[in-house]
Amino acid sequence: MSSMNRISTKDACPPAGPYSQAISTPHAIYVSGQLAALPTGVLISGTMAEKTAQIIANIRAILAAAGSSLDKVVKVNVFLTDMKNFAEMNGEYEKHFTGRPARSCVAVYQLPKGVEVEIECIALP
Repeated sequence: MSSMNRISTKDACPPAGPYSQAISTPHAIYVSGQLAALPTGVLISGTMAEKTAQIIANIRAILAAAGSSLDKVVKVNVFLTDMKNFAEMNGEYEKHFTGRPARSCVAVYQLPKGVEVEIECIALP
């Protein structure tokens, strides 16, 4: 039987509902979708690049709490409410995910709290 651990850190935005920031297993770390919010839970305003950078800062903190890092990310899912934001999001994204993990990016009708972008990922421990 494999173990499964909930990951929680005060260095990233707290969950907005009944879920964990991440779940760690012996084989992977599953990071829940992150919004552009400070560790206090307050959503930030600003450019798409600034919002993407905050989301990635949250992901980085969660992965660190799980004993991993951005370099060990193998899959990323990006959700945008408008593909017009793709280029700006992508420009910031590529500064941080230098290992070029597998990725999907989809446009969705709405995201929680009315945000424009949400990012989730899977990393190796």
